[in-house]
Amino acid sequence: MKRTIYKWSGIWATIWMLLPSMVQASGDKATNIVVVADTRRVTGVMHYFANLYNTDIVMFAVWTVVLTAAMGCTLGFLMDFIMSRTGLDLKSRKIVEH
Repeated sequence: MKRTIYKWSGIWATIWMLLPSMVQASGDKATNIVVVADTRRVTGVMHYFANLYNTDIVMFAVWTVVLTAAMGCTLGFLMDFIMSRTGLDLKSRKIVEH
């Protein structure tokens, strides 16, 4: 009995999920959506990157990876410098196992 109930529940759930596409409730098929950056009010470097995003997405991705790595390294070296100035030298740390 439970097997029959589960079977019919699955069938009804599938019909319920496919019903909007069967009756075409949404109308005509949607066209492709194009996502672009608005460049009307940006200047300088932000305008360059907005135009790069709109025209060449691969170069934008390369710049993103390079700048993320550069900022991570810069922050890492900066924090290492600040921590060594406060007396926390992590370069000569000795790990003692108990």
